[in-house]
Amino acid sequence: MRTGELAAASGVTAKTVRFYEQAGLLPEPPRTAGGYRDYPPQAPHRLAFIRQAQAAGLTLAEIRSVLALRDSGEAPCTHVAGLIELHLADIERRMAELRTTRTALRALSEQAASTDPSTCSEEDICRIIGPGGKRQQGIVATRLTTYHCHDEPRGHGGPAHPGGPHPCHQ
Repeated sequence: MRTGELAAASGVTAKTVRFYEQAGLLPEPPRTAGGYRDYPPQAPHRLAFIRQAQAAGLTLAEIRSVLALRDSGEAPCTHVAGLIELHLADIERRMAELRTTRTALRALSEQAASTDPSTCSEEDICRIIGPGGKRQQGIVATRLTTYHCHDEPRGHGGPAHPGGPHPCHQ
């Protein structure tokens, strides 16, 4: 099956198929006499698995590790269950951070409603957020120190992931 046929059968683009191959998610297929990729009949099933794993929140590195286990003859179910638990813990942590942020924003909103802009001095910059604010000082400081890896548009940083390094750092 050629790249375009595989892409059409799997609901992805040919570029995506080639990307997955370059990323190590699809094994490099043999080539036809004309030099075209010739994917095996099980390739659409593998692509469907990759897409479902991505929809479940697994990173490409995690998907690659699952596929490597399967390709080596091992059932990856225990590994997948562990990854799912890591992702659930990460989501719970992020939800807690969002609740903290919501609390901080509500406090700032209340302060904003009662702040008279004419009382702000130049050194305050903005009394709602700045050090001149009354109620939000501790809340904003807490939120600013609760940095997590998804604050960056690409890549990850922040504190260590519970139970070891964050899966996207592997």
